[in-house]
Amino acid sequence: MRTSVILFSVLFMLSATSCATYVESRPAKVTVIKKAPKHYKIVKIKGKRYYFWNGNHYRKTRKGYIFVRV
Repeated sequence: MRTSVILFSVLFMLSATSCATYVESRPAKVTVIKKAPKHYKIVKIKGKRYYFWNGNHYRKTRKGYIFVRV
């Protein structure tokens, strides 16, 4: 009887705690640039295409270009 009580309390404590951390579900505010300037360059990094101008890398999406950190 005593072992079942101890086992039950250990299982309860393990199920009450979680290893998961909180994940933000809100999307980040992203500024979309509709048109790239004429002097942009296409750069491939690890097989992915990025657009480079003004010292920043951008990724093309359906709505325009968004800033990314590479």
